Amino acid sequence: MTDDGIKSKIQIVRSRIAEAAARSGRRPSEIRLMAVTKTVEENRIRQALEAGIDLCGENYIQESRIKIESIGHPPQWHMIGHLQTNKAKYAVRLFDMVESVDRFELAVELDRRAGGAGRVLPILIEVNSGGELTKSGIPPEEAIDLIRRIAPLEHLAISGLMTMPPWFDDPEEARPFFSALRTLRDRIAAEEFDRVAMTELSMGMTDDFEVAVEEGATIVRVGRGIFGERTGR
Repeated sequence: MTDDGIKSKIQIVRSRIAEAAARSGRRPSEIRLMAVTKTVEENRIRQALEAGIDLCGENYIQESRIKIESIGHPPQWHMIGHLQTNKAKYAVRLFDMVESVDRFELAVELDRRAGGAGRVLPILIEVNSGGELTKSGIPPEEAIDLIRRIAPLEHLAISGLMTMPPWFDDPEEARPFFSALRTLRDRIAAEEFDRVAMTELSMGMTDDFEVAVEEGATIVRVGRGIFGERTGR
């Protein structure tokens, strides 16, 4: 794909985000576009950065390590894939945020490693909104208890929720899952936990990000809509 191809796709996605925001009475500036760079070659990532992308999402530590060490910061890098506890030390060093925290043991290790690095790591709690066995994430009904346990950890900052609902041919069918995550976010915010800011809702991907924006997404994760079909895993 040429530079112009990536740039034009980004412009189209941003325009669709703006239109969805307008339909729901929001400002486009409230929504950040994340380029999902899983399996994407470094030169194509750099083209996206030149076209204005300032946030990238990666799924695997080993793959992201090579890219991040080469490209550096900015952009911001978010971990959006399942994170093994024994890889927490790498995540703390590489990422600006981990969006896929779904268990207390992982949070404890991230907190320990962040403390050792002298930083506070922003995290999102990943919610398995569809109850799918093939996906990571905590069941929605257990999210508040998990946040209650994680909140006292001094080197983590809970900033919101992330989800990936079931895939549907019709993106409208994903709407109830996005709406439910927003409702859960509001319930958690009402608890007023110390050191917990429910400001982020990371939800919506290439096929359904417009619906997610209408339901309150603050981060949408778009890969195929920017880079085309993936050729790797």
